[in-house]
Amino acid sequence: MSTGDTLALLTVVLGVVVVVVLAAALIVVRQRLMRISQGLATLATALEGVESEHLRPLEGAVTAINAQFDIILGALPGIARKAAIVAERRPQ
Repeated sequence: MSTGDTLALLTVVLGVVVVVVLAAALIVVRQRLMRISQGLATLATALEGVESEHLRPLEGAVTAINAQFDIILGALPGIARKAAIVAERRPQ
């Protein structure tokens, strides 16, 4: 076997090794992504449970509280105008 043949063989072997290493790395990445996917599915199920048990029953109360805040915020500009008038009339 000549030097050229040896170099060609080593180049082919190197290419095969690179492909095998990359394939192994991709398999490991796929396994980890599958584990992450399962964990996220479990988390999604837990969050749906929390939402249905705890958050949905509060929806009516939150809507009522937000309506009261809207009323309060709507009244603030009028209160500020009246406070400015009182402050102007106050002796210094």
